[in-house]
Amino acid sequence: MSNRSEVWLGAAESALRAAPPTSLLSAAGELLAQYAQVKEVTLLLADYGLSVLQPVTQLPHTGSHVSVREGTPAGRAFTAQAPVVEVTDDPGIVIAHLPVTVRGDRLGVLSARLPEPAEGTSRMLELAAFATALGHELIVAERDTDLYLQARRRRRLTLAAEMQWQLLPGRGLSRQEYTLGAHLEPAYAIGGDNFDWSTTDDVLTVTCTDGQGHGIDAALLTNLAVSALRNARRACVPLEEQASLASEAVYAQYGGKQCAPSLLLRFDLTTGSAHAVDAGSPHVFRVRDSLVEQVVLEPQTPLGMFQETEYRKQPFSVSPGDRLVIVSSGVHGSPGQDGRAFGERALRETIAATQRSSPYETARALVDGLVQHAGGSDLPEDAAVICLDWRGRQQLLDG
Repeated sequence: MSNRSEVWLGAAESALRAAPPTSLLSAAGELLAQYAQVKEVTLLLADYGLSVLQPVTQLPHTGSHVSVREGTPAGRAFTAQAPVVEVTDDPGIVIAHLPVTVRGDRLGVLSARLPEPAEGTSRMLELAAFATALGHELIVAERDTDLYLQARRRRRLTLAAEMQWQLLPGRGLSRQEYTLGAHLEPAYAIGGDNFDWSTTDDVLTVTCTDGQGHGIDAALLTNLAVSALRNARRACVPLEEQASLASEAVYAQYGGKQCAPSLLLRFDLTTGSAHAVDAGSPHVFRVRDSLVEQVVLEPQTPLGMFQETEYRKQPFSVSPGDRLVIVSSGVHGSPGQDGRAFGERALRETIAATQRSSPYETARALVDGLVQHAGGSDLPEDAAVICLDWRGRQQLLDG
């Protein structure tokens, strides 16, 4: 990137930060018009089901959505996480569709109508960097306005789903050592399933929680369990103690009448070692050298089932190039129209068929397969999928 473009991008970032939270799109349009003669910009945000991209317009209307799955230019940019240039019927005018992504969390696409750039690739790189800067400001703006959260909604969320989506860390995270992608269904009525993660310079912690029950009761239980896990994690206690403290919090509230099956994973980015606490029903599958196998862990009691439960962590193998897929019981145990569970065989087949896809698309494909298994309607049980591609730090250092 040239010095000129770096100076402009820095100035643009400052202008976006200074814009009111509801005016990010208009500010982006003005900046791009000045720098790249952009004639029109559209901000498309991924809906909760990751099936369409919805334009941010004047509420309560969000305009016509764009399909992610039907090969639209904007959908291809979102799926491939790369700029896509669409040729228009207007001579010399193109539409650049730019992924809006923050540290691996895919938010949507910025579509900019502009004269075909003579600089070609270099101009696309500049516009892509601008879209990333816009994404960072969107995350900040969501603290102060509902505009962008509302624009993502094809229909109203249930109260339980509202609680669950606000609890999530995002739907993706990417660093040199790993890439994470995750998905929840039924997106607009999720109740008890949840995923969470946190990273430091040297450690990645991932959890999957499957709060028992349905609707608001399940959401309240899961909120308590996840908040307790976070509280323990932020106190820097070992993984097994995180599980014990969270279990005690759930038991104190429910007295063993409700529990929260959970899986806790900890990855040391420096050494590549991995440990797990299997406190319930979520399962882990590993793809290594194209072979899909379930990671067998020592089963322990779900969080909150008994008072003063002591948990044990256990090591498991993860190597550079591995893919881990974590699924809640709503995935591996979900019944279909014929009454048969989705099961390990179907999971293995779907995981194997998507191993060349990104973690984001693999997580979504697993849920899509589950929906088809259920007959194409909303799922009868909550389902959470996390897909982790592990590269590791040592491989990067050796390279």
